[in-house]
Amino acid sequence: MEKDTQELTLTNRQGHPISDNQNIRTIGNRGPSTLENYHFIEKISHFDRERIPERIVHARGAGAHGYFEAYGKVGNEPVAKYTRAKLFQEAGKRTPVFVRFSTVVHGGHSPETFRDPRGFAAKFYTEDGNWDLVGNNLKIFFIRDPLKFPDMVHAFRPDPVTNLQNPERFFDFVSNSPEATHMVTFLHSPWGIPANYRQMQGSGVNTYKWVNQAGEAVLVKYHWEPLKQGIKNLTQQEADAIQAKTTSHATQDLYEAIERGDYPEWELCVQIMSDDEHPELDFDPLDPTKLWDHEQFPFLPVGKMVLDRNPENYFAEVEQAAFGTGVLVDGLDFSDDKLLQGRTFSYSDTQRYRVGTNYLQLPINAPKTHVATNQRDGQMAFIVDRASSQNPHVNYEPSSLGGLKEAPPAGQEHQPLYNDKLVREKISRPNDFQQAGDTYRKFEDWERDELIRNLVDGLKVCKPVIQQNMIDHFTKADPDYGRRVAEGLAQAKADPNHIASDSAREGAAMAQSAGQRTDGY
Repeated sequence: MEKDTQELTLTNRQGHPISDNQNIRTIGNRGPSTLENYHFIEKISHFDRERIPERIVHARGAGAHGYFEAYGKVGNEPVAKYTRAKLFQEAGKRTPVFVRFSTVVHGGHSPETFRDPRGFAAKFYTEDGNWDLVGNNLKIFFIRDPLKFPDMVHAFRPDPVTNLQNPERFFDFVSNSPEATHMVTFLHSPWGIPANYRQMQGSGVNTYKWVNQAGEAVLVKYHWEPLKQGIKNLTQQEADAIQAKTTSHATQDLYEAIERGDYPEWELCVQIMSDDEHPELDFDPLDPTKLWDHEQFPFLPVGKMVLDRNPENYFAEVEQAAFGTGVLVDGLDFSDDKLLQGRTFSYSDTQRYRVGTNYLQLPINAPKTHVATNQRDGQMAFIVDRASSQNPHVNYEPSSLGGLKEAPPAGQEHQPLYNDKLVREKISRPNDFQQAGDTYRKFEDWERDELIRNLVDGLKVCKPVIQQNMIDHFTKADPDYGRRVAEGLAQAKADPNHIASDSAREGAAMAQSAGQRTDGY
């Protein structure tokens, strides 16, 4: 191996050359993942510890308390047909919640008008312990394999030398990650800048499972749809006008709405699919870069959420709130979605590092139900998770000396069966461009104009190879899409001061003032 090639060879911190930095090791190319993914665990656990004490991602946020009220049904069917999770079973049953909204890439004092996904994390304090539904406003994501997550965030953050934001870094990464084309399309459309936290959708993004009393499972996706407040997004021009006056408009809007009694509401809907590979689809239902068609798999309401109380202390509640995709209750389960499995390790690992070993003893994170564990000590332990009748000398299980006992099963255990090779492969139906094209064609004319304008504005500072890669991706999604980006870049090169026509901007503003569609894609 020549010296220059050897110096640029990627290794882990043990000096082992890494021949595959795109795929974790899974049982078959659909998953699930295995614990001996040394490179992934080393990479993600280091990434979890990159910043102190601010969150590495989702640093800028706002939050509120409220409740979730179940309908007792999923659509028109009894919810018990699909899940035994107690919080959903009874019509009118209320479960306390805390929700944290956030931007993703930038720091704790960054403007809330940046083009960026928005976090939408809900903590349900159920009778069976906490359930965290952690997601974003957009229903898809940039990547499908968690091994790429640290690289993705590094590419989206400021340059490590200059500490300046550079769109070339973003487009360099996504131009080499074709699965990101769909998310790039949404992000650079008006859907990339929600008007505020109250008027945005939420989604669990990943595919989960529901399990019923008999241990039978279905695949589900979760969606939060704004009720009375509707959906509203911003054009870049509108966002720029807001940012000229304030960097905290969304936090202010949420706080003031709740203070005046205008409580925001969302309906929680699920999409349901049978738990199999679905060869009839042209994509894998476990792929987080894909939408499930809402006509084929309709949004089925299961309850509504109302936020009616502001935090008493921002740091104690909003900043120290800790969420994790692995925090599920009985009747809810994981799918083999690779990104979900990677997030499930990473999120809670990050919280133990960022907030502390005993972060679950903080009031905002503590369950509002019985807690009894054999976990002891650690930094800032201020209570002992011991049952009142537990022998204090016994901090282990099993025991015959008055220690804790295992709970009886709540229902039949769900037992998926696997028979496949352990591999490092991407999924067999990536289909990276079709849904991006579908989304482009569903946009209204003014949304496509705004999308092209925003993409050209970011890509015009990039090297030609990055521009061409992105044009190729957009063309594979839709020929008109690629053509318009190419023409826009050619115009920008001929006239660096070129901007879209005033009429196009006026059309976008008119569409904004008329209100957004609420189909939510």
